[in-house]
Amino acid sequence: MSIHEPVNILMVDDQPAKLLTYEVMLAELNENLIKVTSGKEALECLLKNDVAVVLLDVSMPDLDGFELADLIRQHPRFQKTAIIFISAVHFTDLDRVKGYQRGAVDYLSVPVVPELLRAKVSVFAELHRKTHQLETLNAELQRLSGRLMATQDDERRRFARDLHDGLGQELAAAKMMLDCLLQQSPKQWKTDSIVEASGLVSNAIQQIRTISHLLHPPLLDEGGLLLALRWYLDGMMSRSGIATSLDLQPVEFPRLPPPLERTVFRIFQEALTNVFRHSEARNVFVGLTFREGTVSLSVRDDGRGVGDRIVQLRPGSYGIGIGTMRERAREFGGEFRVSNADPGTLVEVIIPSVVPTMQNAQMTA
Repeated sequence: MSIHEPVNILMVDDQPAKLLTYEVMLAELNENLIKVTSGKEALECLLKNDVAVVLLDVSMPDLDGFELADLIRQHPRFQKTAIIFISAVHFTDLDRVKGYQRGAVDYLSVPVVPELLRAKVSVFAELHRKTHQLETLNAELQRLSGRLMATQDDERRRFARDLHDGLGQELAAAKMMLDCLLQQSPKQWKTDSIVEASGLVSNAIQQIRTISHLLHPPLLDEGGLLLALRWYLDGMMSRSGIATSLDLQPVEFPRLPPPLERTVFRIFQEALTNVFRHSEARNVFVGLTFREGTVSLSVRDDGRGVGDRIVQLRPGSYGIGIGTMRERAREFGGEFRVSNADPGTLVEVIIPSVVPTMQNAQMTA
């Protein structure tokens, strides 16, 4: 919806003459005015159209304005739709209270002042327009965020492959040449230098392999999420001394769609990085569950925990790591939570509506 695109104003009254009066009053707003004479017509119109404001007569046969407002508010789509009651009969304070209890944004009595009606409708029409624009921008931002993370993952894979296949292979060749020279060199000082150089190249090769695997573990593509998690946990335990455990439900964990496996692994990797950097924990417990189409990942440590502002995910209280995990979960319609585990911190991600691949379905059949 653009800045100047007209919005729908629904006018409900059993008297056509009053509807014509409202139409004249609101004509200069240049919005799309829809007239109906019954509650049933109003409900049908709401189901077919996106309505910004409802002008609703209180006294109508069959279904009065209060009853119609109750029905409108029961539908999830219309819980925030602006309703303005208009009445020539029911204008006591008790009537106004009943109107506001049913979600009215205003309650006007007849005769209606044209300038006042135009001002009120204009405000809520503009608010509706701005809300739609914000929703569109948020959806576009989320789409771009998803594309950015997917691009980052692709770049990680490409960089890891180039690092291993390019520079790693060249260093391996250099080491072979140094080893050959070591076998042929007769002088001790020269031999010591070659041994030292060969050792440095060996360390460089090992570091490249480690970086390449951390950027994008080959096991993630070849063996799936489960093998990649186990490989990463074993590596973390050997590097940091933090004891790790993995609980799977079911034990024969199925393969998931590759983009989802990469997302779950990145969230898991980021969570364990936070444990290593910030928690001062001695143990970390990882749970991975697939049940009734829902994937759940939990990472819990026994460290020092986090502050209440982080638990509440207040803006400005957390860093890039938590923000990235949250966005990755939201990309798949999932939920991200952080809580204090007393002791330690618990990170949970729940992603619904997951369909295993055909290979998975055969494995779990």
